[in-house]
Amino acid sequence: MKHERTRRYSLAGLILMILMLLAAPGWSAGLLTPVDGSLPPLQIRDHQVRVVIEDGYAITTVEQVFHNPHDRDLEALYSFPLPEKASLAELTLWIDGQPVVGEVLEREQARQLYEEEKAAGRDAGITEKDSYKTFETRITPVRAGQDTRVRLVYFQPAAVDTGIGRYVYPLEEGGVDEQKLAFWTANDKVCGHFSFDVQIRSGYPVEAVRMPNQPQASAQKLGEGEWQLHLEQGAAPAEEGAGNGASTPAFVLDKDLVVYWRLKSGLPGSVDMVAYKKADSQRGTYMLVVTPGDDLQPITEGRDWAFVLDISGSMQGKYATLADAVQRSLKQMHPEDRFSIILFNNAARALTPGFVSATPENVRQYSQQVAGVTPGNGTNLYAGLETALSSLEADRTSVVVLVTDGVANVGETQQRQFIDLVRRKDVRLFTLIMGNSANRPLLETMTRESNGFAVSLSNSDDVVGQLLAAASKAGHQALHGVTLRIEGVKTADQTPKTIGSLYRGQQLVVFGHYWGDGPARVRLEGRISGQPKTYETAFDFPAVAEENPEIERLWAYASIEDAMEEIHDFGEKADLRQAVVDLGVEYGLVTDYTAMVVVSEDIFDSHGIQRNNKKRLAAEAAAQQLRAGRPVVSRRVDTQQPMYQKSRPSFGKGGGGLDAWSLLLFLPLLWLMVGRGKASQAG
Repeated sequence: MKHERTRRYSLAGLILMILMLLAAPGWSAGLLTPVDGSLPPLQIRDHQVRVVIEDGYAITTVEQVFHNPHDRDLEALYSFPLPEKASLAELTLWIDGQPVVGEVLEREQARQLYEEEKAAGRDAGITEKDSYKTFETRITPVRAGQDTRVRLVYFQPAAVDTGIGRYVYPLEEGGVDEQKLAFWTANDKVCGHFSFDVQIRSGYPVEAVRMPNQPQASAQKLGEGEWQLHLEQGAAPAEEGAGNGASTPAFVLDKDLVVYWRLKSGLPGSVDMVAYKKADSQRGTYMLVVTPGDDLQPITEGRDWAFVLDISGSMQGKYATLADAVQRSLKQMHPEDRFSIILFNNAARALTPGFVSATPENVRQYSQQVAGVTPGNGTNLYAGLETALSSLEADRTSVVVLVTDGVANVGETQQRQFIDLVRRKDVRLFTLIMGNSANRPLLETMTRESNGFAVSLSNSDDVVGQLLAAASKAGHQALHGVTLRIEGVKTADQTPKTIGSLYRGQQLVVFGHYWGDGPARVRLEGRISGQPKTYETAFDFPAVAEENPEIERLWAYASIEDAMEEIHDFGEKADLRQAVVDLGVEYGLVTDYTAMVVVSEDIFDSHGIQRNNKKRLAAEAAAQQLRAGRPVVSRRVDTQQPMYQKSRPSFGKGGGGLDAWSLLLFLPLLWLMVGRGKASQAG
């Protein structure tokens, strides 16, 4: 019904609208030094990234060497954008030539220990989370004329959407932290060697792998589901103490690295499960990945579109492209559609007098007005949304498209108030989250409350392809009020607690605990156009499964996200805060209330700090080595009783037409051919 009649023509135009991302100059990750220049800068001599994407999640290992070319010991502060849904699991610092693994403590305790060791002139490191913005690692001291080696490891789910997987290694800062920008400058150049290696090990056949805007990257197919991608610049790392690498061309850490992989078309809708349960444990942990079949039908009705556009100061480098893209998107609208344009910075204002028809005259007039806007000031996100929602008409099918790269820092900023606001209207909110360091917790929460969907986009994305996926979702029915039930095996601690809606091509990733083993029935329920719909299957939960210990951390991080969402909704409570601390300490995760600290082994001993994370990392490393030595395995569990009778959605439908992926692959070639044709005519 109205829930389902919420999308079509204009989202196709949004493909062009979000091209503003490509023009966005951001502050980049790197070593930070105060702008007053009182301290000499350090160097990043070596930066190596290794990524393994397998069994529905990605493990990212980052090793760096900081070099101090000066005659005094210095402290290093390295900042990088917080990866989406990433749990930092390891900080290792080489002390006296030996790697020492960090432990997670309550944040204030970790800071105090780090400062004590810093004051004593002893080696120490700490990694903290700056809310939703960045991970920040401090290392002390980087000895005069010497190198310091550091390793970071983080885990995150790696979902596949509409047959295409996507991984982002974030490097470009979002430019939303004005205080940090005012005080720090970033040395974002790797003076020696940079490498980026990705292994994809999929239980389903992978047809292609690509890395936009990195023509020097090479991809090699190793098997049906195995690919290896490599990007490198600069000379291989020199022996320790040999020079500072200054003669090698620098690699600048100013753009995200994005990897796409495409699964073979025609694969079935499926249920995959990865579990971890030790032989001597009663309780296990599971991750279920439900990939729906293609049974959500297209929607064809026209509607009202409210575009809510961020014109705050952080949009200055992006706005010219935004204005051009808005004009292009409006031209794509159906004659029966109407549109309104709401602009917001310190305050909100309607550019259009309510909703106007998508006539050529209106499109031309308001496109010109959008182009004449000069971005600036703060971000009153609440005012922008409130203005848009108050303009909706009850007898018209409406959708609100929110485009923002910033944070709510003017007017109402409490998450609870945003949730109450979107609940006032029966409308889907489609949120396009621009760049790194945006307030994803707030934007994703209120989008989920409206039963819409949010898309996080990097400036290095192939935005056309990403928006084609969004347009496909918005142009089809959705499954609303989704619940997942497991019977036959005792389960608990499921996360996310509330699933909400599933759109075409979306995977559902659910974590939880289970007791016992054996057959279980899994039922996915929801509504399509107001009518109940049930999907179900049956399979066995394993008695022992020891190959994927990382699942425990992923469950813990997802549970922490649920707790933090409640804190953002209702305010901090002592029991919720303690729950986050307990999960962070037990599972070795950096959170808003915990930090990971590295000191020498004897200092850990003298403070009575148990080496739980060291033991957990050893178990994870052993499991990773075991998996690497065997062929890729399928994690599908519904082969005997398939949950879906249709193949999973994809862009390609056969018949010889170009799908989105093929179009993106051939665009450079087509551009070259057009250019040559014009040159030939000119000659």
